[in-house]
Amino acid sequence: MTSIPRLVIAAPSSGSGKTTVATGLMAAFRARGLSVSPHKVGPDFIDPSYHALATGRPGRNLDAYLCGEELIEPLFLHGARDADIAIVEGVMGLYDGATGCGELASTAQVAKLLQAPVILVVDAASMSRSVAALVHGFVTFDSEVRIAGIILNKVGSDTHEAILREHLAPLGIPVVGVVRRADVLAIPSRHLGLVPVAERAAEARATVAALGDLMARTVDVDALLSIARSVPSLAGAAWDEHVAVGGPVSGHAGARVPPTTVAVAAGAAFSFAYAETSELLLAAGLDVVPFDPLVDEVLPADTMAIYLGGGFPEIHADALTGNSRLRVEVATAAETAAVYAECGGLLYLCKSLDGRPMCGVVAADATMSPRLSLGYRTVEALFDTAVAGVGDVVRAHEFHRTTVEPTHGARPAWRVDGRFEGWSSGQQLLASYLHTHWAGH
Repeated sequence: MTSIPRLVIAAPSSGSGKTTVATGLMAAFRARGLSVSPHKVGPDFIDPSYHALATGRPGRNLDAYLCGEELIEPLFLHGARDADIAIVEGVMGLYDGATGCGELASTAQVAKLLQAPVILVVDAASMSRSVAALVHGFVTFDSEVRIAGIILNKVGSDTHEAILREHLAPLGIPVVGVVRRADVLAIPSRHLGLVPVAERAAEARATVAALGDLMARTVDVDALLSIARSVPSLAGAAWDEHVAVGGPVSGHAGARVPPTTVAVAAGAAFSFAYAETSELLLAAGLDVVPFDPLVDEVLPADTMAIYLGGGFPEIHADALTGNSRLRVEVATAAETAAVYAECGGLLYLCKSLDGRPMCGVVAADATMSPRLSLGYRTVEALFDTAVAGVGDVVRAHEFHRTTVEPTHGARPAWRVDGRFEGWSSGQQLLASYLHTHWAGH
């Protein structure tokens, strides 16, 4: 049995301020000397980068679609090991999940699986008495979800606050925080959401510190800590990456083992990766060595595989093009090393990105598009690759504003929704728009 104080920070809808509140609370609790374990519901990569900055621990995702319901508690316990408190930021509205799948992958489902109390962040900027109807609906919609407190965001004045409190009082749900409109701090955003920490490290540190100070001043942190400690123990076992991979690979005594370096793209252009990915590689006995395609001109020594995760190569296309030495080295390495690429990594492997030369490993050109491709995908592997066998069914997520057009016939990697997706060449190459969570497969 494991007892970890925990809270889920949710909201009626996106844009209510839950990222501001969750990140600020993480920083505020840490400022009190607590070890805070940060989590995010859903496939988001950017919010966890701010969570990591606020807590000093890896930001982790809890996604019941990508990993299955049965892994939510084990992954949570894995991430929260030795923590004093865990903060879980929700996704979209509290009850919003995967389209057509009921509560699957919703914040409410995760809260129930973790038996965690929910703090509801309400954008009250344009409400008075209606706030009670809204909160009442969220409290009664699912009796298994425990909404234990309310944080009112964007409150206009003392009078506005008094009116909101008056109408909420009969519901019996305590108001544990009030954030005024003038207090709201904005994090810069663009076409796919917030700007990642990797692109604005100094400014992000200042923002997170300010958010922590804001929550310490406007929220009853002691009340939240009491609510977090009111949870039951969890009976399951923590996820173990060593068990997941079946133990490390080892060579014969005295024999020279082959190279085990996996070069992992990092830096401002490639900051999208789940924390468990590197943990799984390390548990398998591999050496995970980061490299930054914006500045590093060579791959790590003895590279036997390259992992190119997601990010914003379209924002940094000029710099990626300018680093021609590395582009040539990646293309050369791809002739012998295994290469796995997701979304932004696919763009980097293409012949060009908006007319600017890339690595040319994938015979295709990538361009920006006004159309957003977004959503969960269930895909089937068409061939044996380094990460899936033919016929394997894998759950993934897609999120981009680019298109990739092949310049000639290519062997696809996946079948999804009646179409082909990505590129593959046996054990050598797998590149597509799809993000997968390796702990779930």
